[in-house]
Amino acid sequence: MRDNETKVEHVVVPGTFDPVTLGHLDVILRARRLFPRVTVAVAASANKRGHGPVFSLDERAEMIREALAGEGIDDVAVKPFCGLLVDFCREEGAGGVVKGLRAMTDFEYELQQADLNCHLSPDLESVFVMSSPEYGYVSSSIVREIASMGSSVAMLVPPNVNERLRERFGSGPQG
Repeated sequence: MRDNETKVEHVVVPGTFDPVTLGHLDVILRARRLFPRVTVAVAASANKRGHGPVFSLDERAEMIREALAGEGIDDVAVKPFCGLLVDFCREEGAGGVVKGLRAMTDFEYELQQADLNCHLSPDLESVFVMSSPEYGYVSSSIVREIASMGSSVAMLVPPNVNERLRERFGSGPQG
């Protein structure tokens, strides 16, 4: 290691988390195993893919906190943010970003983001973890679609999120 290099002690796991899924939790918990300090950065993303989020920024952050507490995890910070991820990382003193990858399409998108982040903040490391096989097909958009049609998503999201989705979209099967 060169003198000007330092170990990454604090990473950010960013996302919109609309809503948080078991796949997201898997990435967060794996980042926690790899790094001493983890902050989940909940992005405002008012207009992702042409649609605003189903849950407010505060609701999404609270659902993540509740889900982590349900797992007995109390050493992961959860913070909402607006603006550029690199600015958030700088403000928080984070030296890296951890992203989960499910498929090649994720890789292409995340590589573009990592390249841009590197251009904006050369000292910010990007770390990619492959999704666990049981969560490779899970996405927030799939969860929202299934829940909006009244079907159970209990096998895809933490229990607190399942309850919030049932409240938001009406009473479907409890699964």
